[in-house]
Amino acid sequence: MRGLKDPFVSRALALFHGRVAQDWTVDDLGREVGLSRSALADRFTRLIGEPPMRYLARWRSQVAAHHLRIGDATLVHIAKQVGYESEAAFNRAFKPCWQFDHDEPLNCHTLTSCLA
Repeated sequence: MRGLKDPFVSRALALFHGRVAQDWTVDDLGREVGLSRSALADRFTRLIGEPPMRYLARWRSQVAAHHLRIGDATLVHIAKQVGYESEAAFNRAFKPCWQFDHDEPLNCHTLTSCLA
């Protein structure tokens, strides 16, 4: 991954991975790594292949999927662990990442059977 060789992008990735539940904005992330919002977004997208906030949503969904697979918490708890204030917000973010039918309600059973 080319982004790991870039000091700004690798720092952004480390922040996302280390503080997955934080309410990130690209402005906040830029301040943390020492770049402007637009410079970070351009650099991140060029090196990682997707914008920072899309990467974060995908990373959050992967962390949530892991917790769902091992069954160590409720859906509400997992949603909060990965940065969503409510189960509904988590559902809206999670469904597109895993190609769920938007009308299908999410619960631990439907999620774990899909992710198995």
